Amino acid sequence: MPKVESLNITIRPLLTALISSFLLFACGETNPINTEKTGLIYCSEGNPSTFNPQLATSGTTADASSYQIYDRLLEFDPETNKIVPGLASHWQVSKDGLTYTFTLRKEVHFHSTQFFKPTREFNADDVIFSMDRWRNWDHPYHDVSGGNYPYFASLELDNLIDAIYRVDSHKIKITLSKPDSSFLANLATDFAIVLSAEYGDFLLNKGTPELIDEHPIGTGPFQFIHHQKDRYIRYKKNANYWRDIPLVDQLIFDITPLSSLRLAKLMTGECDVLSLPAHSELEIIRERENLILDEKPGLNVGFWAFNTSRAPFDNIEVRKALAMAIDKSALVEAVYFGSAVKANGIVPPSSWAHQSDLQGTSYNPILAKELLKKNGIEDGFTLDIWAMPVERTYNPNAVMMAGLMQGFLKDVGVNVNIVSFEWNSFRRRLAEGNYDSILIGWSADNGDPDNFYRPLLSCPSIDSGTNRAKWCSPQFDELINEALTYSDERTRVALYQSANAIIADQIPLVPIAHAYRYQAYRSNVNDLVINPFGGIRFGGVYKQ
Repeated sequence: MPKVESLNITIRPLLTALISSFLLFACGETNPINTEKTGLIYCSEGNPSTFNPQLATSGTTADASSYQIYDRLLEFDPETNKIVPGLASHWQVSKDGLTYTFTLRKEVHFHSTQFFKPTREFNADDVIFSMDRWRNWDHPYHDVSGGNYPYFASLELDNLIDAIYRVDSHKIKITLSKPDSSFLANLATDFAIVLSAEYGDFLLNKGTPELIDEHPIGTGPFQFIHHQKDRYIRYKKNANYWRDIPLVDQLIFDITPLSSLRLAKLMTGECDVLSLPAHSELEIIRERENLILDEKPGLNVGFWAFNTSRAPFDNIEVRKALAMAIDKSALVEAVYFGSAVKANGIVPPSSWAHQSDLQGTSYNPILAKELLKKNGIEDGFTLDIWAMPVERTYNPNAVMMAGLMQGFLKDVGVNVNIVSFEWNSFRRRLAEGNYDSILIGWSADNGDPDNFYRPLLSCPSIDSGTNRAKWCSPQFDELINEALTYSDERTRVALYQSANAIIADQIPLVPIAHAYRYQAYRSNVNDLVINPFGGIRFGGVYKQ
């Protein structure tokens, strides 16, 4: 088997040397504005693909948009994980679970910017406009910016919602086609943001509807000022924000793809908060008196998905053989540096639906080689492993992991071609579906276990692009859909365990790890809380 134990020996000295060299570079950089006392600088790992999180599932996009620019009807309390009021001050659910009535807040203001001056406050029209955009194909904004709404499509929320009624200016009623115990949770996710209907009409009249996603207007704590690609995003505080929380005057996303350079900037004070600290950097951060490292169990899963729509990965025994060829324990040890637990299924231990006794594939290269030969896969067979070029909580170094897997698979006669591109190009090519397998993962958008099952493996999620395995099992879909008709957790757990058995038997993907979430920041930053369900939140964060 490949040698993995030596990898940790040289990483720390190398990292320290890199940081030392970057410190000189970082000190010479200048930020676009002075934020020493009145602002906050966040070292971000990349550019958002859009400023409308309805259109993407990327964490980078959610960070830059969802909680800075917008609000949702409902929110998750990051401390208790409970659903709490957002733009809806309260709500009622009918006894049959089919009708939801939301009372909306008054005196909520949309951003007033150089490119748009609102003439009214937030009301029911904005909620209906925002939801109709992704659920109604004939909506004037449905096809704008590509017309792809992956999160909503993966859950078939457009089919779930029968109608949305405007009861009055601050009350709406939503009727469903069937009960769905995850519906409220889905309204509290990163993607369920509320846009301005008035801004939408304004842009349509100008003939520039695409600007709604490029020059965003929301009701959130910060308003968008400017994005210079590959350099920074500028925001300023929403002086009319409806929540009574502290807000810094200015917020900057300093776009810095290289992890070690982000850390160097944090250490010199050029950044106040660091995105996605590399697992090899955690001890360095812990040792610095002026830095803080927060940790929380993660609702995520990193996995290796097979493209089951192409041969030979459409063969269950081939997938099983490839799964048995890799040593997951060695991968977790070498890549996560003790900051993750090995996965036996897609649902992490921090979820109430986690199945601790679920049996996955075990490392068995001898049996793997026999199974491959039995199914016509001879020595020298080559497969592609696509590896993300960016760090993610669920997989901090996919390229390194692919290299280790390359060694394991070579031992069973399989050659591996590692494929990686620049991140935006990677996502675009990935959407085309021309891959053999991919190292990727998923971070939950809410606390309901359905948020793992349907987006990752349901039949409808193939078209939406979140089902990277392109695997469809009507029996699996029937089980997870039935689970949504119950509010009782015990009943739902039993159905999810049956669904887990199908995944374990057919192996559309190989769960590898559930990682802890980390947030690193300077000690003068206050009230920054790890959000277990997605994008980072800077509303309420301040500096001393």
